[in-house]
Amino acid sequence: MRTRFEPLSCSNIQSHIPVGIGVDRVKEKEMKTIGKQIVELGYRPGKWFQEAIEHIETNNLSGADMEAYLEQFKLPDPIGLKAKGEEFQINIRVNDNSEAKNVKDVIDTMTELMRTPTLVNGALMPDACPTGPAGNIPVGGVAVAKNAIHPGMHSADICCSVMLTDYGKVDPKTILDAGHQVTHFGMGGRNRGEQFPLPKELKERFEANVFLNNPRMLSLAQEHLGTQGDGNHFLFVGTIASTGNTAVVTHHGSRAPGAFLYKRGMEVAERFRKDLSPETMPSNAWIPFDTEEGQAYWEALQVIRDWTKLNHTLIHEQIATVSNSLVENRFWNEHNFVFKDEDLFYHAKGATPLDPKFMPDVNGPRLIPLNMSEPVLIVEGATTKRNLGFAPHGAGRNFSRTAHRKSKGEQSPSKIFKEETKGLDVRFFSGKVDITELPSAYKNADNVRKQMQEFGLGTVIDEVQPYGCIMAGDVDKKAFWKDRKNKKKTNKK
Repeated sequence: MRTRFEPLSCSNIQSHIPVGIGVDRVKEKEMKTIGKQIVELGYRPGKWFQEAIEHIETNNLSGADMEAYLEQFKLPDPIGLKAKGEEFQINIRVNDNSEAKNVKDVIDTMTELMRTPTLVNGALMPDACPTGPAGNIPVGGVAVAKNAIHPGMHSADICCSVMLTDYGKVDPKTILDAGHQVTHFGMGGRNRGEQFPLPKELKERFEANVFLNNPRMLSLAQEHLGTQGDGNHFLFVGTIASTGNTAVVTHHGSRAPGAFLYKRGMEVAERFRKDLSPETMPSNAWIPFDTEEGQAYWEALQVIRDWTKLNHTLIHEQIATVSNSLVENRFWNEHNFVFKDEDLFYHAKGATPLDPKFMPDVNGPRLIPLNMSEPVLIVEGATTKRNLGFAPHGAGRNFSRTAHRKSKGEQSPSKIFKEETKGLDVRFFSGKVDITELPSAYKNADNVRKQMQEFGLGTVIDEVQPYGCIMAGDVDKKAFWKDRKNKKKTNKK
């Protein structure tokens, strides 16, 4: 018999038989006996359990009558994987031999992914690259689910996004220097005394959500404001082609608060998966939207989205203050999120939303960065059957970081850096070059742009020409926060 799953709050609630407060011991014993009988019939305790016990006790149900009443709490039979996955749009092609394996891998993994029971449509972007075993959504993938949110399809970097601020006719070096002064790359948050305040209204929204109301989460939301992380996140400075104005583009996600929510979302989705669809890969587990958990998770995503937008804004405002510049224009978009259209949920794992219905609160065009030596594209576009309302989010990779390092042979990082950043002011916050973020680590930008045009994935209406950028750098080898810890240890000795 398939019986009801246990809906969860986001604390680690242990299964138990709840009893009313203030009942006498005889009644308490009777209710515990009823609860035990329900468990023996194959049901697991959940939020419905207390009400069911009280109903059975009040109406003196037993035997067949009790089983008939409990029928409403049964789960349907498990949902299997689709024998043949849903069709999806392939907006990527092989340009040369170096791309052949990558393109094959992303098509293979997307083909397996589309067997997931909830999915009804999907698309691959030109910047697509695999993220794990076949069946995992690739970077540059869009997966459309009906009435379901898949935490694994937005990943831990929830709401990874880009923001542009136009500072007018200001020397780009002035803006880059200001950015270097006010930003924060690497693991961890800002030190006390350097933190931005978490707005009261936003804090209250954290506290009102069962996924977010946790002392550790609230602490992280405070500490990580104004931070950019590591990896491919950056602070890019350039000039807008149409005006010559200096602009900053920042790229980062929701940092530790997003990772924290992702972990809790995956735990809840896994509980549902075990009951609803054990055949589904754990990475593709989902939370039904029409449950309390689904509603709460959706709201939690919106809170994290607003936190991330604020995170970008604070850095941009500080740059204006330090450089004594005025803000002439600003726009922003996420490219790693879940977007809702009625009962359909578009999971964009690294794909830029073009359709206004996905971002009704956002005005202005969208941003697509390529690599540090290429322009940031300013685009607009409409929904088609091919693009499902999305464009690429960048240039993507054909090879892993490890493979890229090996391809450089014995060349020193400083030599590679000098060759690939000629004419640019490129800085690594940790002080150590990360060659896996240099232009050669990414796909050919011209090919990505050609495929955007070929497949109708947005129209380029302007560009931000590169002047320089700041990235975290190779934090594993030389991390400034590790240096601080070592200095503290030395001082104590």
